[in-house]
Amino acid sequence: MITVNFPDGAQREFAVGTTGTTVVESISKSLAKATVAMRVNGVLSDLSDPLGDGATIEFVKREDPAALELIRHDAAHVLAEAVQELWPGTQVTIGPVIENGFYYDFKRDEPFSEDELREIEKKMSEIVQRGAAFTKEVWDRNEAKRVFKAKGEHFKVELVDAIPEGEDVKIYKQGQWFDLCRGPHMRSTKDVGTAFKLTKVAGAYWRGDSNNPVLSRIYGTAFANQKDLDEHLHMLEEAEKRDHRKLGRELDLFHFQEEAQGSVFWHPRGFVIYNQMEEYIRRKLGKAGYVEVKTPQLMHAKFWEQSGHWGKYRENMFVVPDEVPNTEDEGPVLTGEGDLMALKPMNCPAHVQIFNQGVKSYRDLPLRMAEFGCCHRNEAHGALHGLMRVRQMTQDDAHIFCREDQIQSETEHFVNLLYSVYGDLGFDKVVIKLATRPDKFGGTIERWDMAEQALGAALRATGYDFEIAEGEGAFYAPKLEFHLKDAIGRSWQVGTLQLDFVLPERLNATYVAEDGSRQYAVMLHRAILGSLERFIGILIENHAGRMPMWLSPVQVVVATIVSEADPAAEALAQKMRALGLRVETDFRNEKINYKVREHSVNKVPAIFVIGKREAEEGTVSVRRLGSDGQSVLPADEAVAQILKEAVPPDLAR
Repeated sequence: MITVNFPDGAQREFAVGTTGTTVVESISKSLAKATVAMRVNGVLSDLSDPLGDGATIEFVKREDPAALELIRHDAAHVLAEAVQELWPGTQVTIGPVIENGFYYDFKRDEPFSEDELREIEKKMSEIVQRGAAFTKEVWDRNEAKRVFKAKGEHFKVELVDAIPEGEDVKIYKQGQWFDLCRGPHMRSTKDVGTAFKLTKVAGAYWRGDSNNPVLSRIYGTAFANQKDLDEHLHMLEEAEKRDHRKLGRELDLFHFQEEAQGSVFWHPRGFVIYNQMEEYIRRKLGKAGYVEVKTPQLMHAKFWEQSGHWGKYRENMFVVPDEVPNTEDEGPVLTGEGDLMALKPMNCPAHVQIFNQGVKSYRDLPLRMAEFGCCHRNEAHGALHGLMRVRQMTQDDAHIFCREDQIQSETEHFVNLLYSVYGDLGFDKVVIKLATRPDKFGGTIERWDMAEQALGAALRATGYDFEIAEGEGAFYAPKLEFHLKDAIGRSWQVGTLQLDFVLPERLNATYVAEDGSRQYAVMLHRAILGSLERFIGILIENHAGRMPMWLSPVQVVVATIVSEADPAAEALAQKMRALGLRVETDFRNEKINYKVREHSVNKVPAIFVIGKREAEEGTVSVRRLGSDGQSVLPADEAVAQILKEAVPPDLAR
């Protein structure tokens, strides 16, 4: 007999070999009907798995949040079966669950079409209704390779070879169809339900390597019920409308081109937003006690070797030889044998070089050093995504050099600053995660414990709630992640604070302690916006291109109805420009409704319309973006309203 423990502390005895299915059926038929999986000692498992003596079991119902990953995992298997039923000979590769859905990669001569996605969905519905049970088998490694090779599944053979020796080769069957899989799964294909949707098709290299074959990737999503699916699909529709790349073209903000992969060409209007954001965060940092520096973009490889980046980050760096002109016209030569330079992917080592100039005392700390540093990272072409993933970026980067006893107070200071910035920018839903010690880590457990306690205490002192991201800290220290939600509910990880004991030691960043000894500074790597490019992309999508007045590239358009009003309109525009407003005029020989519609499409927040009467009376007809109505105001009153709205939030208080 074996003893099985339950979450409420109860215990029961069962025969050896008893499965989760047997246990749940012995408790309640209704519970057995609702249960799709179980946790055994905290690990999600198949209900059909036999239980060990002393196991703690917890049942997972289909509507439980933990079941969502299983629904999507099983939907991926159903997708793969559907594709192979419709197009025999198609090879299946991998089909993982991802955020908000799943995908499966296939080897097929022709890419899938949108019409074929609807055909696949229909076949998936048939497979779900069949309700074939998911059953697990453990195969001999060589037998598994033989079977997959005989089926022409060459990618599966490669995956079997990649399974470490001594690890089980698990096969999951659903009826006659089977797949290589770690599991777990729900009871049958019927548990997937009907709330699924295939969303798009893309190309993908096998194992992400451009030297490997190109595969066809089908993306999909699945939910426990239709309501959740409909809400998600609505969010996707909204996201498509708000796509910053589309709005960037339509609003003439920026563009990208092949000759400068991953680098932004900022147009005048887009650069207004960029500059306004940089000026805003610069003011916030100045008030928060930061000093601003500027460091070289190109530095010798020795700095990256000393910092440890060369060994771990070299492939993501742009490296160039350190060459000087050859006076004998035989081409450039290296300044020294093998001398290499690298465009900086981050600012940390450069900031340490500034810290190391001159002797620092404990009285000089904390030193909060900020830089709008232009950094370059050699991202793969396929990973680039508009402003969200670029090769050249400007970070609102800063490093705080402090003593160990200042970690808590500096963390608290930073968190309050970050929330102030996010509040100014309209983001009031922020999730903080404290990422703790991973399995592989540097330093001592004592130092890790101290750092985690300091970060936790600082967060509690701010009064903000936070989650623990167990084992997700950096190699050298714990970190804080700040995730904000936008207007349509998407989560973006932007701000971060990382404790670093290692880099100051590697680069000899020391200060003179109160007792006269030399101590290594603690380094806090921190960012609020992350990269300006990415955060601007988030802002554009959050506001659907309708930027708040202070960020809007054009704040007011003064448009005339008749040419006789042009002089008065031009005088008003000049007056507003002198007050610092960004104003354009529209004197074209077009009907006023056409002008208003065009500027509204361009997301101009305010349009001042002046006709013959307005010119004579010193008034304007004010039309606001998003409003069908209009109001007639004295020109000075209308300008005063715009001036008040155009003040950046940090200056409005």
